[in-house]
Amino acid sequence: MAYNNGFPATYPQYYTPQYQYQVQPQQPQQNSSIIWVQGEAGAKSYLVAPNTTVQLWDSETQRIFLKSADASGMPSMKVLEYTIRDQTPANGPVAASTPQVTNPTDYATRAEIEALAAQIDTLKAEIEGKTKKGAALNE
Repeated sequence: MAYNNGFPATYPQYYTPQYQYQVQPQQPQQNSSIIWVQGEAGAKSYLVAPNTTVQLWDSETQRIFLKSADASGMPSMKVLEYTIRDQTPANGPVAASTPQVTNPTDYATRAEIEALAAQIDTLKAEIEGKTKKGAALNE
């Protein structure tokens, strides 16, 4: 009987190839797409890998869920409410490029203010005079 490398020729010769495996550390994938869930129940049921945090956007209300898992895989979740604002706030500062147009009739001149002060002084004097006369009559 003929022998091939210690095996009889009648048996098939088995070849075991030598593979070289390179072990690469696995890192969590950074997914930039938005993950939509249905309500808080959907966010609670979403599975998160250990040592990762994901943003889950609620498709029913204006909420964002930040769901994390620690090294042991224990999940925790934070709920954020958000509102959408206009780009130009109603009470915000006016742009510097917008000129302010003033109407001259909106303001009083110094002469008008002095005339009004004189009228107030005369009315005050009349009131004080009447009160002095009334006080004299009551005595």
